[in-house]
Amino acid sequence: MRFGPAGYPEGSKTPQAGMDIVQSLGLDALEVEFVRGVRISEEKARANGALARNRGIRLSAHAPYFVSFNSDKPETRDKSVDYVVDTARAAHLMGAYIIVIHAASYGKSPQTATQSVIDGLNRCKEILDSEGIKDVTLGIETMGKLGQWGTLKEIAEVMEHVDGTAPVLDVAHTHARYHGSLKTEQDCRDLLDEFFPLAGDIAHFHISCIKYGDKGEISHLPLEAADPDMSIFAKAVENYDRECTFICESPLQEKDAVFFKNMFSRL
Repeated sequence: MRFGPAGYPEGSKTPQAGMDIVQSLGLDALEVEFVRGVRISEEKARANGALARNRGIRLSAHAPYFVSFNSDKPETRDKSVDYVVDTARAAHLMGAYIIVIHAASYGKSPQTATQSVIDGLNRCKEILDSEGIKDVTLGIETMGKLGQWGTLKEIAEVMEHVDGTAPVLDVAHTHARYHGSLKTEQDCRDLLDEFFPLAGDIAHFHISCIKYGDKGEISHLPLEAADPDMSIFAKAVENYDRECTFICESPLQEKDAVFFKNMFSRL
């Protein structure tokens, strides 16, 4: 299992400084955040990948938040393809094994959402395959708001129609979407039993705690909030012999990544 933050640690002014902090904390994963846009040169992407490899850090990347494959505007759907493809290109250059995508909202046409995601991601795959980029998994994140597309069942349907895709299990999102569903170790095992058969060789997780309401997710919280109690989740994960990456998205990203890693050493 590997653990790391979503984004470079607080106070790091360069990728090298950020990776040095990650390594010094005993962490070995990092998700590069392109959430506001993919702005990185080929030279810098390759250099950042080399920095990570030299430090034994497994990289992933997060696509821009602006992806919206179910938009009623064709230009937005086209731009969504660009965002995903640009992220995958950067990930390929860095040696990142997966990109994380917020694929769609239900919007005015919930009945079209899954097919829209299938169509959009197939367009992405066609472009990437034509460029020989086949080493980056398109990771589809489980979403925490009821108005957002992205349950494991929906993602599984997309996987039947789009090669090279996998789910990214955001534990807090799932907890919030189902109004506090992860209370017991058995709750966590039931979720993992659904997720792991879909997850591929490396199961990719986002972790945090979360504030939620009637419509699902409101905001991410530190792990000390214990909602869900990630120590219970860690205990459930221990029952599976799987390769995993845990990316911490709490407000205390690198600190809580260490906190979560240490939960396993206490089991």
